[in-house]
Amino acid sequence: MATDWLGSIVSINCGDSLGVYQGRVSAVDQISQTISLTRPFHNGVKCLVPEVTFRAGDITELKILQIPGPGDSKQSGDLQHTELGIPGIGCQVGTNQNGTGKLLKKPTSSSSAPQAIPRRTDMKNQEVVISPQQQQCSKSYMDRHLESLNQSKGFRRRHNSWSSSSRHPNQVTPKKSGLKNGQMKSKDDECFGDDIEEIPDTDFDFEGNLALFDKAAVFEEIDTYERRSGTRSRGTPNERPARYRHDENILESEPVVYRRIVVPQNTNKEFCTDSGLVVPSVSYELHKKVLSVAEKHGLTLERRLEMTGVCASQMALSLLGGPNRLNPKNVHQRPTVALLCGPHVKGAQGISCGRHLSNHDVHVILFLPNFVKMLESITNELNLFSKTQGQQVSSVKDLPDTPVDLVINCLDCHENAFLRDQPWYKAAVDWANQNRAPVLSIDPPMSEMEQGIDAKWSLALGLPLPLGERAGRVYLCDIGIPQKVFQEVGINYHSPFGCKFVIPLHST
Repeated sequence: MATDWLGSIVSINCGDSLGVYQGRVSAVDQISQTISLTRPFHNGVKCLVPEVTFRAGDITELKILQIPGPGDSKQSGDLQHTELGIPGIGCQVGTNQNGTGKLLKKPTSSSSAPQAIPRRTDMKNQEVVISPQQQQCSKSYMDRHLESLNQSKGFRRRHNSWSSSSRHPNQVTPKKSGLKNGQMKSKDDECFGDDIEEIPDTDFDFEGNLALFDKAAVFEEIDTYERRSGTRSRGTPNERPARYRHDENILESEPVVYRRIVVPQNTNKEFCTDSGLVVPSVSYELHKKVLSVAEKHGLTLERRLEMTGVCASQMALSLLGGPNRLNPKNVHQRPTVALLCGPHVKGAQGISCGRHLSNHDVHVILFLPNFVKMLESITNELNLFSKTQGQQVSSVKDLPDTPVDLVINCLDCHENAFLRDQPWYKAAVDWANQNRAPVLSIDPPMSEMEQGIDAKWSLALGLPLPLGERAGRVYLCDIGIPQKVFQEVGINYHSPFGCKFVIPLHST
């Protein structure tokens, strides 16, 4: 009779020490008072071995969850077992002398055949059928077995309700009350219990729903309401408030005049600044006249040389990398500048620039050919340059063979064109063209005079001369000529420099 209960799915509560086990009954021994379960769960977790065995003294409560129907074989029981979600992994549990549980592995064979996964609706509608043979022997066997296992009152109540139903052999047990009318539905069933066939196949029509919203009509309604109520409009798509940059004035001002410099002689070459101001070029004769008038009013040659040297050195330091290159962490990467100067005022301007560069920890190599008699301005600048760490050479052979960081060209002069035929001039030009370093020209001559060295940048003084394409990008520096000096020579002048002393010029 014990074999009639094989294959039933039961839940065994072993108290707080061992917990709750669920599985299928695989063996019942009346002599040793033990019951074995296959493929068990322990407190909802899969066990590690396929079978467990319980003693009667360890069991607190036993519940029958499913009874196999007539003709159910072991294989069909396994299929029903899988459909109820109980996997085939378990462990054997025994008791020691103190009554506590211990784990013993018991190898058993398990089926590896693929098993069907039922739908949720099939599990809800599943019915439990009791065979007539089991119904006839159920009451007598269960009475003896329950008394031997010393079960709790909860199990007796379940057993009495089951035994009363066994008096009708052909009666089918009702569905599980936990799933009746959805009263005891789990949270998963409430959330995911809908049939997958009810999900719509069509996608949501975003464009169609967006077309239902008439933006123009809504804004018109808002505008009408604001006009009637007198409330201030926050702006509509057709009327957007003006936006200003941080350097623009909100208050209305006079129209901007971009041509603030007017020269008496019209020239074909004009430049403009980054802000759009027009800077016309002047002829060399007018340029000389401006410098002579400024010198008459106190702007001597020494002052002009100093201002030119400061502005040219600032521009050169910026071209060398500025603070990214010249800082205490880059002492091992001192930039090298080759300064090519001729025996004239332009050369004196270059020597002044080299002195300021050397004071800013730049390695300066000054090339100046030997002459029996030098200009006083050159002699004074050389005297100051000798007090720095700069190096002076008189031969092109002493210039570096490797490329330098920057070449400053002060060889050319507006006058004394015969110097270009000198051997030292040609040798210096050849060295600069072969060194492949970028070239900065200070106060270059006009485009009519051919230059031997192509410059990447050119620095003009006061007002630019009509420079050609070989001058590169033109910059303008302020050498301190007062505004009334320009007016005295017939130039209507307004400073284009703003807050800077060196500004870039663009060809118009």
